[in-house]
Amino acid sequence: MLQRIFRLFIIGLCFSIIKINANADEVPAIHDEWEPVSAGPLTTWTAPLCGKGKFVIQPFLFYNRTRGTFDSDGHYDSLPSGDKKYQFQQQLFAQYGLTDRLEFDVQAVYQQNYIKQDGASAHAAGFGDSYFFLRYCALDETKWMPQITGLFQLKIPTGKYQHGHPDKLGTDLMGAGSGGGSWDQGLGVNLSKKLKPFIFHADAVYNFTQKARVDGVNTRYANYLNYDFGVEYFLPKGFNLMIEANGFLQADKRENGSRSPDSNINYLTLAPGIGWSNDLIQALVVYQRVVTGTNTDANDSVIFTFVHTF
Repeated sequence: MLQRIFRLFIIGLCFSIIKINANADEVPAIHDEWEPVSAGPLTTWTAPLCGKGKFVIQPFLFYNRTRGTFDSDGHYDSLPSGDKKYQFQQQLFAQYGLTDRLEFDVQAVYQQNYIKQDGASAHAAGFGDSYFFLRYCALDETKWMPQITGLFQLKIPTGKYQHGHPDKLGTDLMGAGSGGGSWDQGLGVNLSKKLKPFIFHADAVYNFTQKARVDGVNTRYANYLNYDFGVEYFLPKGFNLMIEANGFLQADKRENGSRSPDSNINYLTLAPGIGWSNDLIQALVVYQRVVTGTNTDANDSVIFTFVHTF
């Protein structure tokens, strides 16, 4: 009797499994959401965070060559014949996910500056300014809305910004020219939107400068705005193309309470690149060019970067 009941149970179970599988075949397959991996644009922030408990490192290798300058009226002048100015720079950017919606980031810079001017040559190496960031994801991407992430930024003046050695021709001044010696705080927003096979990114960060004493002069650099736009186009076999535009706007500085005329700094760069990525590592090679500006160097740069997540 027990054997008969057991056999009936097994037969019923088999019929149930067959029926479940048949019904499953009738249900349309659910397609995975399109989530390509890449190193992202060079400078433009991407809104997605790294995720809770994840640690991400991204080194950058820069070669910057100055071909000329843009003066206070925006006119371009090439370097005099025989003069040279170039730089090797190494950056390390790291992210750590405190929660799925909050992450902490840090960036450090080390650089070697070279110049040849009027027959004299100089070289110096040292750390540039450092940055700390907090980013919070305020809104996830929807069908019509981009992902929106807020940003707080703190610049720490770890780069030398005063008391330049006269024989170094300025190569030993490593701090940011937009606010050397100032502890700048910035507030910004990062946007990202997927439209297969493209991902669009944009950001804007407004920075508040602080008073600094530079070579004995009380200096107040004007607040400044960074803004960036980037787009990625994804190809088969892990490749993607990238192009971005980066802008910077800053008004005249004030020295000992008086405005310094024609000291404003503005520039716009364009940067095309090509990347290759898989689930373990994402790499990107970029050519960047300063196309216009005022009171800034006209640089051409080649950059390599990769991303690895632990």
